[in-house]
Amino acid sequence: MDAQEILNLYATGHRDFSHVSLVQVCLMNAKLIGVELIGAELIGADLRGVNLTEAHLNQAKLNQANLADAEMIQACLSHADLSGAYLSGADLTYADLSGADLSGANLGGADLRKANLSQAVLSGADLRGADLCGANLRGADLSSTDLDGAYLDQADLTGADLEGAKIDRAGLSGAKMPNGMVHT
Repeated sequence: MDAQEILNLYATGHRDFSHVSLVQVCLMNAKLIGVELIGAELIGADLRGVNLTEAHLNQAKLNQANLADAEMIQACLSHADLSGAYLSGADLTYADLSGADLSGANLGGADLRKANLSQAVLSGADLRGADLCGANLRGADLSSTDLDGAYLDQADLTGADLEGAKIDRAGLSGAKMPNGMVHT
């Protein structure tokens, strides 16, 4: 299946593209609101500026995909592989990224307010300037993550691994720290 086929089927009302192989496909700026791409292979895909609001991408393979400036509000990406993905400037407010692999991903300036990142792997990820206010990061692996200038106000970091993370200049007002204490 190629990009044009996906877009044509979507235009006719088709929404379920679960388990399709779209390796290195270019869907830049496509509007795919509510699409189902569960278990789909989107490795190395060019998804810059795509609108995947309320999309279902559970267990999708998006490693090395370019999702810069993508709109993924309330998208479900639980247990998705986003390792090495480029998500700079992406809007992931209220997205479910629980158990997702975001190791080595670039999330600089991404909007992750109220996102569920519980048990997610973010080791070595770039989260500089990202907005994680109110995000659920319970049990997340944030080891060696760059959180310089990130906003973690009211975030829940209970049980999160912050070993080697750059967190000195992050906003932490009201955040629940790994030890359960609230940062003041």
